Amino acid sequence: MESNYLYLGLLIVSISLPFLYSFDSRFSFYKKWKGLFLGIFVMMSIFITWDVFFTSNGIWWFHSDYIIGIKLFHLPIEEWMFFIIIPYCCLFIYEALKYFFKKDPFSNYAQTVFATLSVLFLLLSIMFFGKSYSFVIFILSSIGCALLSYFNPKWSGRFLSMYLISLIPFFWFNGTLTGMFTNNPVVNYNSSEILNLRLFTIPIEDSIYNLLMLLVVTAIFEAVNSKKRIPKFA
Repeated sequence: MESNYLYLGLLIVSISLPFLYSFDSRFSFYKKWKGLFLGIFVMMSIFITWDVFFTSNGIWWFHSDYIIGIKLFHLPIEEWMFFIIIPYCCLFIYEALKYFFKKDPFSNYAQTVFATLSVLFLLLSIMFFGKSYSFVIFILSSIGCALLSYFNPKWSGRFLSMYLISLIPFFWFNGTLTGMFTNNPVVNYNSSEILNLRLFTIPIEDSIYNLLMLLVVTAIFEAVNSKKRIPKFA
């Protein structure tokens, strides 16, 4: 685990099976790449800007022992790859769940869940206004969940299922990045800018960060792919 290729290796392992099974004829995920990569592009335009700012201001940083050393705008190349590979893997889970489980178990509850989360995140953003990472992630997630609850798209329950399932690999991946299995964390956080409430070694904010990131990608993914299902009469 103590290697300059650790972060890169985690990404390669993560993407390997989802990429190979993207061509499975049962749900042909590769046919939906247009919506996926458009969603990733829009998400990255927000999250990379945020990431560069936070890294430049010492709110978080990357340990040189676990990255290959190539950087773009202060970010390791692995961090750029993270914003492509992790949403790819999670949207693959999303599509696989739709194929294997025809019934949406959260369809009747998603609107209430996201409305509740929106209020909770808003309160937390007010409580922790002085902590940069906590405040930004809570206020943006509050807005995202409020919009999801208000518009209540039919995919919101499926999104919730995907997010909950994705927490399983999330704990392995982010746990590794935050030092669960290594002498030092790959990603380090300024303790004055977070709540210092952790799930094992993972700052609680990271799980909300993941929620917001996937929400942006999924919304655009569904917007693009739903248009393909509308019959053309012209």
